[in-house]
Parts: sequence; structure tokens; C-alpha cells
Amino acid sequence: MIDTKIDISKLLYELCEDSAVYEKGIDLIDSGLLDSYAFIELFSRLEDYGINLQPTRIDRNQLRTVEGIEKLIHDYLKENK
Repeated sequence: MIDTKIDISKLLYELCEDSAVYEKGIDLIDSGLLDSYAFIELFSRLEDYGINLQPTRIDRNQLRTVEGIEKLIHDYLKENK
């Protein structure tokens, strides 16, 4: 069962421990908030919610913002109902 009640900003805050993740439109990669370790942790945590994204099949630009990650998850959920 896929949990659709995921607060991406909160999840990223837990991973990055920086409130900057709550800034609308912040580039998570350029700001250094989402480094390679955080990428791995993000995908691992999403798996806990039943969301199994393949990192090698995702355009890294989709992961630059909270909004981009939310859209990625939304699209995944639409395809995997």
C-alpha cells in the first residue's frame, strides 16, 4: 500500500537538518542541501512509503526543488495506482 500523505519538505528537513528546505523554489542541489548521501537517504525513505523510484531513470533536474520532487512522486503515484 502506497502512503500518499508524504510531507516532502519535512522529510527533506529530517535528511538535511536545514530549514532552508522550506524556502519556496530553493535549488536543493546548488545550495548543497541535497548531496549524494541525502539522495540515497531520500530514495530509501520514499521506499518506506511504498514509492520505489529508480534513481538512474530520473532526470536529476526533477530533484532540484521540493516542488519537483512532489511532482515526481505525484506522477509515480498516478502511474502505479
